[in-house]
Amino acid sequence: MDVRELAADARRGRPRAVARLLSLVENAVAAPERAATLREVMAELATGARKPYTARVIGLTGAPGVGKSTTTGMLIRAFRARGSRVGVLAVDPSSPFTGGALLGDRVRMQDHATDPDVFIRSMASRGHLGGLAWATPQALRVLDAAGCDVILIETVGVGQAEVDVARLADTTLVLLAPGMGDGIQAAKAGILEIADVFVVNKADRDGLQATVRDLRNMVALATAPWRPPIVPTVAAKGEGAEELLDALDKHAAHLEESGEFRRRRLARARDEIEAIALAQIRSRLADPHVDRLDGLAERLLAGAVDPYSAADDLIAALG
Repeated sequence: MDVRELAADARRGRPRAVARLLSLVENAVAAPERAATLREVMAELATGARKPYTARVIGLTGAPGVGKSTTTGMLIRAFRARGSRVGVLAVDPSSPFTGGALLGDRVRMQDHATDPDVFIRSMASRGHLGGLAWATPQALRVLDAAGCDVILIETVGVGQAEVDVARLADTTLVLLAPGMGDGIQAAKAGILEIADVFVVNKADRDGLQATVRDLRNMVALATAPWRPPIVPTVAAKGEGAEELLDALDKHAAHLEESGEFRRRRLARARDEIEAIALAQIRSRLADPHVDRLDGLAERLLAGAVDPYSAADDLIAALG
């Protein structure tokens, strides 16, 4: 497989090349022995004229059943109406039988399956916590290089403190739905703090006003310059799409004016470098230092050494 040719075709926006590169990324991240291939892919993508982190990245998160996939489909239609090229990374739970993605998101996005300017990729979480897959940051880079104007990242239905999407996205949408718990329950979920925009989907259900009221009371306590707007939607019917786009545009303008946009992008780049460096350190620990690590663990268990001294010893051995 010619990675250079694949990267060139992906930069031209050819779906098959993008799909094959994403498969390379997922397989290389899952198998450390394929790290050289992943390194080659990223090096080739970096040679293009387009700067990295050009695409607008929007994350969608929330509890299972609030309508993340349906809202993603609504946003695809809205951005395509503007002429934007859209990429979607939909992180599904891993199948307990095959280990792959369950592809539930593909079922809800069939309307866009034949659009050449929409690329949808389902990715298996493969047991990774935080609502994303390990390969998501590198997959994001592939779609960015392929010329997407907007990239939507839809997480697995998250629970307490599974908020990794906020570290990747420029704007994070937190979705809720009436009748899925009161404000206290929402706060316990650990995702309210990361919201740049609140979306109360399924707004045609009973309990909308109570949910909006609870959110407004929480937003009123915020001390940050940006107070997340609350947008009711009925994504299945396309209702609230324009209001949601307006909220997204206002947040993008705020990021630019406040300098927060650059800060978030720098933080994302720093996290990406750190994750790769830590992965390389772990691979170096596996062999030939595993015996030293086991020996240090035995000494720690016997009380012969403290954990910090043991760590110092191991780092020194790595050179």
